[in-house]
Amino acid sequence: MLVVIANDLPPAVRGRMKLWFVEPRANMFVSGIKDSVAKKVIDYLHKYCPPESGLMIFNSSNTPPGYEIYGLGDTRRDVIELSGMPLVIEKSFVPVIQPKKTPGET
Repeated sequence: MLVVIANDLPPAVRGRMKLWFVEPRANMFVSGIKDSVAKKVIDYLHKYCPPESGLMIFNSSNTPPGYEIYGLGDTRRDVIELSGMPLVIEKSFVPVIQPKKTPGET
C-alpha cells in the first residue's frame, strides 16, 4: 500500500496520480499498488514535485515496523524515531514532561 499526503501538487502530477490512486480528500492519495510500481511512483514524485509540494509518502514494507516514510520539501509534520519506530508528529506539538515525584513529596 502506498499513501501520499501533500501540501500541494502540480496539476499535471495530481492528474496522473488520479490514474493510480483514490483521492479520499484533497492532496491525499491511497493505492494498493505492488512494491515495484510503488518504487516507480515514488521516483516519479521526487522527480516532478517541487519542494513546495511538501510530500509525505508512506510505503508498506516487509521489514519492521512494516512501513517506510519518505519526505520531500516542507511538510506540516515532522518524522521522529522512537525506539526504532518512525512516527509522525505535529510541528507545533511540544511534549510536556512532568517531573517524577519522590515518595513523601507533595
